[in-house]
Amino acid sequence: MKNFKEKLSLVPTKPGSYQMKNKDGIIIYVGKAKNLKNRLKSYFTGTVTGKTRMLVEDIDDFEYIVTSSELESLILEITLIKKYNPKYNILLKDDKTYPYIEFTKEKYPRLRVVRNVKRKRNINYLYGPYPNVTAARKTVNMINRLYPLRKCEHLKKELCLYYHIHECLGYCQKDISEEDIEKMKREIITFLKGDSTFIKDKIQKEMMRASDMMNYERAFELKTMLDDIDITLRKQKIDLNDNYNFDLFNYYQDKNYLSIQVFFVRDGLLVGRDKDIISSDLDVREQLMEYILTFYDKKSLLPKEILVPEGVDSDLLSNYLNIKVHTPYRGKLRKLLDLALENAKEKLSEEEETLKKNDDLRMEAIEELKELLGIASVSRMEAFDNSHLFGTFYVGGMVVYDDFLPLKDEYRKFKISADVNDDLGAMREVLYRRYYKVLMENLQKPDLIVMDGGITQVNVAKDIIHSLGLDIKIVGLVKDKKHKTNSIIDENGSLLPVKADSNLFLFFSRIQEEVHRYAINYHRNIKAKGALSSVLDVVPGIGEVRKKELLKKFSSLKRMKEASVEELGEVLSRDVAESLYQYLQNL
Repeated sequence: MKNFKEKLSLVPTKPGSYQMKNKDGIIIYVGKAKNLKNRLKSYFTGTVTGKTRMLVEDIDDFEYIVTSSELESLILEITLIKKYNPKYNILLKDDKTYPYIEFTKEKYPRLRVVRNVKRKRNINYLYGPYPNVTAARKTVNMINRLYPLRKCEHLKKELCLYYHIHECLGYCQKDISEEDIEKMKREIITFLKGDSTFIKDKIQKEMMRASDMMNYERAFELKTMLDDIDITLRKQKIDLNDNYNFDLFNYYQDKNYLSIQVFFVRDGLLVGRDKDIISSDLDVREQLMEYILTFYDKKSLLPKEILVPEGVDSDLLSNYLNIKVHTPYRGKLRKLLDLALENAKEKLSEEEETLKKNDDLRMEAIEELKELLGIASVSRMEAFDNSHLFGTFYVGGMVVYDDFLPLKDEYRKFKISADVNDDLGAMREVLYRRYYKVLMENLQKPDLIVMDGGITQVNVAKDIIHSLGLDIKIVGLVKDKKHKTNSIIDENGSLLPVKADSNLFLFFSRIQEEVHRYAINYHRNIKAKGALSSVLDVVPGIGEVRKKELLKKFSSLKRMKEASVEELGEVLSRDVAESLYQYLQNL
């Protein structure tokens, strides 16, 4: 642990944001403080454990920026976290946005499940969020079956199947009264706001009609819909005012783990909840605040109001998010906050033992790897593999791990030059492009490169890395005749003394499986989907402009496969047209 006594003595007692850096100058943690001096001293004096200890051991330097208020320091902190994505700041387990149900405000409305909602907030009616995408889709499918809404993206020139099965009014050809459309809209919006009276009556009438006509299959389907509605509303029902719209956060911390629960209440109904467990023993209130801000940046639309537990700076959150944030101390809302706490505690109790075991296994593997390689720190690893189609059209895949945890947002695919027709040539191109970009754009370089192969692949990596003047450790994962990993070599080809049943060997095997899956799925997905756009993405020499021209000219994969080289050459150069023709014949 580095001694910062002299540098700490110069830190002011003002508010601001601080940035911790590792030996490579990479920002690994960003924080804020009312008092910079006190906060920074707390890291380097006294006893630290768990994640804080790992952070402090990685710190080689720190910087700080003084601000005029705590709100300014929070704004700066979040801006820097977005920019640098530091490894010790909270990273949500997945960055997928929540699905919402969208009811469009078009002349002929549509109902669908959407994720990218921020740009549509004031354009269409939005209901949700629905952490359970299956429930959202089920609701939309049910309403679309019961109400003959428009189903197509653009009005067609003739009546489609939905009209003939009575699930569309034929808006493209028929003259539909505005009154009928408004009646449907009112009933659907009422249901989405929690009142199921209209729809339940509608289902019961249709169910009786189907039964009278001895259409028992349809009657049973409608009975199932009724049961689904009852179950859904029972789960959603809480004793609140109909006008309540808010998100609620609470947490439970034990040892090095922070369990967070989020409740979504819309029109007095609990429409869904989310949960996360984070390995952390840093300041819990700061972590929760960072979690909430990241949550609304990545996952969800802001509600009208947010409820938080005691100790969280609600005024600061309110000023930053520009909505009401407060802590309830009594009544129904307090009981709901306590319920979220109980759920957070229960979830952590269920998973804590497994989490601790996994964390311990990872830490043991990291310590073993550092000792084997003779280096003080190893956390970021980048692994590579190639895939090809009948020995042509190679693609490369790179997966990234930090402390043996995957960073899926940083995975990368590589489209390889058409004249490359062997594994080593493909790998050489991928590695050069990756690490040339690391140099030119000053990206974070890994502590370790993991090659899928033996000494030949390792030597290719060595040549590229040394030619670029980089100093990065390299290992190779060697497979036996049955294509199973059986040994690990270093960059000199020496066998590392790693037992096949060790944690380190297990984690490396997982990395190798992941990079192989990622690379090979590039081609598999294209073949499975038969997607014309995806096919064009993989062929070298075809950029966005040419892709649009090809899509416009041929419109389907079938028509493009039937085209001659000369026909393809009307859009592409001769050599690219020949490459595309060859690729299409092999699909």
